[in-house]
Amino acid sequence: MVTGGANGIGRALCERFHAEGARVVAVVDLDLAAGRRVAEAVGGGFYCVDVSDEAQMHRLVEEVEAGLGPIDLFCSNAGILIEGGAELPEAEFDRVWSVNVRSHIHAAKAVLPRMIARGSGYLLQTCSAAGLLSQIGSAPYAITKHAALAFAEWLSIEHHHQGIRVSALCPQGVRTAMLGQPSGGIAAVLAETALTAEQVAEAVVDGLAEERFLILPHPEVAEYFLRKATDYERWLRGMRRLRERTVG
Repeated sequence: MVTGGANGIGRALCERFHAEGARVVAVVDLDLAAGRRVAEAVGGGFYCVDVSDEAQMHRLVEEVEAGLGPIDLFCSNAGILIEGGAELPEAEFDRVWSVNVRSHIHAAKAVLPRMIARGSGYLLQTCSAAGLLSQIGSAPYAITKHAALAFAEWLSIEHHHQGIRVSALCPQGVRTAMLGQPSGGIAAVLAETALTAEQVAEAVVDGLAEERFLILPHPEVAEYFLRKATDYERWLRGMRRLRERTVG
């Protein structure tokens, strides 16, 4: 099952899982037309669901497991980005939080008991490199991706002994519609090393096969994270310079 499966990374994941021999792929999205096209292409099912709604997520899992069988891999991939900082209305922070964090929690609530009862299951959380580093220009995105990563870590720690595996997907720039959202030079900086969604899907398949917690399609993110951990003040200075150069 892949949320946000109609476009971008989600679409590429659906297509790659199908190519890898998945028995069936469940495509979850609010984009009806694109979602149905992806589902048809992979011979799977399409489900129009608001992932920020807990009741809808529970119904989704019940419907899929009743109709298609046990969910072996649940990919919480849906995400949104809004530019701005502390000045944003509370409703905007809530909207990003609901999609980027609460949807992961809703998914876990719905699917974990079933996976635990079976003694196996895999959760893939799309957390972005922003979850390890930060996001220039968008406080809600930076905050929520950090929180999504924290939840993935907790799930891995708490449920590994029950046969549950967890991976956090943390790419930098990916050639999707979201890459064009940040204004100013930061989008251009990310575009310089941007990968295709298909390249990200390739990294995911490799990471899942190895049961790696951190899946880093951009290997340099590991080095940035190491610099952050070993010299936080220097890393902050570097991020401030990057902000000044790209945003002004």
